Amino acid sequence: MHIGVAGNIGAGKTTLTRMLAEHYGWIPKYESVTYNPYLEDYYSDIKRWSFNLETYFLAQRFSDLMEIAKSDAVIIQDRTLMEGVNIFVTNNLRMGNLSERDYNTYMQLYNLMMSTVREPDLLIYLRSSIEGIVRKIQKRGRDYEQGMSVEYLGNLNTLYEEWIAAYKGKVIIFDADSMDFENNPSDFEAITDRLDAELYGLFR
Repeated sequence: MHIGVAGNIGAGKTTLTRMLAEHYGWIPKYESVTYNPYLEDYYSDIKRWSFNLETYFLAQRFSDLMEIAKSDAVIIQDRTLMEGVNIFVTNNLRMGNLSERDYNTYMQLYNLMMSTVREPDLLIYLRSSIEGIVRKIQKRGRDYEQGMSVEYLGNLNTLYEEWIAAYKGKVIIFDADSMDFENNPSDFEAITDRLDAELYGLFR
């Protein structure tokens, strides 16, 4: 079974992925952030490095999906392949950071990959406000993230909401602004209670 955790930068995806994996005994798949060779360059010059970064993420996420498809275990993934194209690539195209030529090349790769893999069995979406995202980004203190504009983050949030509204698969939405699931056990319990109910339905 494949469970995806989706949400804007700083929404709490990695933390929730880790906590749910530990709670349920699931196998976690984390996004390539700390060892991504393009990430710092990207945030210093988005227009120059957007195609390189997104293609790298695409390859990493597709590799994860190939492993997931071969496994009988429950695997929870921090950010999905679909977010790359529906959120980040689309945003860079709209903002002029990605050329039509590079976008078309990326989409060729994406469509080929999606023809061989399935969407997650369940998607968890962490909804956040811009204020909440900025607060969490500042708190975790990654140098390369501090220069991100509110406009950029706002565009991502808009695209996330558009994508989730049109998403045809099974999705659970949590309000990340009103929860502190890392430090408040009752908030985390509310998440696991909802998941227990949903997963019971999946296996009936």
